Amino acid sequence: MSLGAVTPILRIFDEAKAREFYVDFLGFQVDWEHRFEPTLPLYLQISRDGCVLHLSEHHGDACPGAAVRIDTTDIGTLHAELLQRNYGYARPGIEDAPWGAREVSVKDPFGNRLTFTMELP
Repeated sequence: MSLGAVTPILRIFDEAKAREFYVDFLGFQVDWEHRFEPTLPLYLQISRDGCVLHLSEHHGDACPGAAVRIDTTDIGTLHAELLQRNYGYARPGIEDAPWGAREVSVKDPFGNRLTFTMELP
């Protein structure tokens, strides 16, 4: 018996802001998107490397204000990449956590917090 990968669902409220943050700023790609009808809420999957997230405008799927931790192998490169993109709503810092990790945290426009983390040797 084994467990598979986890795919968090994060609540969003504005498609344009979600794309600006997750695609333009964080560098994710849209894998697929779904609406039951053109005027109904959006549900989409985004990914970057091995990280997969679902974003949903559906009120019953998730609550705003979630926190997600995402492992990375090179936090310094990620940090520099994010700063270089000059996103107008975030200039994340890089922190050494007391549990032996370096981390970069950002909040999306909907109050969800994404913490990218790299375990130190």
